[in-house]
Amino acid sequence: MNKKKWTIIGVVLFVLFLWLGLGLDDMIAIAVLVGLIFLGILLFARRSPKKKAKTIQHISKEKEQHYKESGMSQSEITLFRETMSQTKELIDRLQKNINQNAKLKSIDLRYDTVRASKALFKDLVKHPKRLHLANHFLYTHLPNLVELTDKYLEINIHEIKSKETYVKMEESILVIDQMAALIAKDYQNFVAEDFDEIDVELSLAKQSIQQQK
Repeated sequence: MNKKKWTIIGVVLFVLFLWLGLGLDDMIAIAVLVGLIFLGILLFARRSPKKKAKTIQHISKEKEQHYKESGMSQSEITLFRETMSQTKELIDRLQKNINQNAKLKSIDLRYDTVRASKALFKDLVKHPKRLHLANHFLYTHLPNLVELTDKYLEINIHEIKSKETYVKMEESILVIDQMAALIAKDYQNFVAEDFDEIDVELSLAKQSIQQQK
């Protein structure tokens, strides 16, 4: 039973004690009862700690200027920072989950999942206007992978496992493996544009060299 219910019960018992012990009139007792219950609820509501809304870390002037130079409006900057804050939390959770289990570590070693996630995160901070190119990573692949590893670890700690449990765990590992591969592909797709730009620059440089000769 929560504190609010105990407060109301306490007020009711107190008024009943006064009523029976002091012989108050019925109408007066009812009025006092209603008043004290209302007062008790108000006092409890004031004392109840309110959960603080999660705040985003203060942005430096240099980083804010970087975002503005990228052509982002203030609302776009706010949305971008909220998205990146959530993404960082997910990456931290993923790394923590992976470090708790050998099979998850093996998958991470195969695809460099955490490293790819962190590298993609850093590249997004450098190029915020390319956020849309990482939609699958940000809103599907990373959240799903974190959720899958959460569930896998939750099942894995069961002391007694049935045959069905082991089957489900193996299925989970297969899906986790596939999702980790998708995240590696997300990173490769994101940096592919950089490779294209390098190819163009190399081609122009080679043409310039040929012309010089």
